[in-house]
Formats: sequence, C-alpha cells, structure tokens
Amino acid sequence: MGTVKTIGKSGQVSLGKKFAGQQVLVDEIEEGVWICKVGRFIPESEQWLHAPKIKEELDLAIDWAEKNPPRTSDLSSIEEQVE
Repeated sequence: MGTVKTIGKSGQVSLGKKFAGQQVLVDEIEEGVWICKVGRFIPESEQWLHAPKIKEELDLAIDWAEKNPPRTSDLSSIEEQVE
C-alpha cells in the first residue's frame, strides 16, 4: 500500500528506521516516478567478477583450492627449476 511522504528541503525522503543503514536502489522510471528496491549491490569496480566466463573460471579455481590443500614448498627445488 502506498504511503504519502514529503520530500525535505535537501531532497531527502525518509523510509523509516526499518531501513536505516541499508542500501537502496532508486530507479527513476519516468519523470517523478521512482521505484525503490532494498538490496546488496556490486560496486562497478567489481562487476567484472560476475561476468559468466570470469565467474566460471573463479568457480573452478575455488573448487580446485578446496580439493588441494596447501603444501610446504621446497624452495631449493623451485629455484633449480627457475634457473
């Protein structure tokens, strides 16, 4: 059900304490018409991580890491391989 709110002098609308501290997506679908959605949002700098190909590669890497626990490395052996 709709609720009438007044936009304050600074352009703010209070949604109530129930939503305090939460992120809200405000989508202006046309002049003076907004849809507000509460949710968790991905910063632009991290959106590439959710591209299908990258997500698949990350899922495979995580799966491999879960099945292959860390081992002690023989640094001398690695050094010989590099030289």
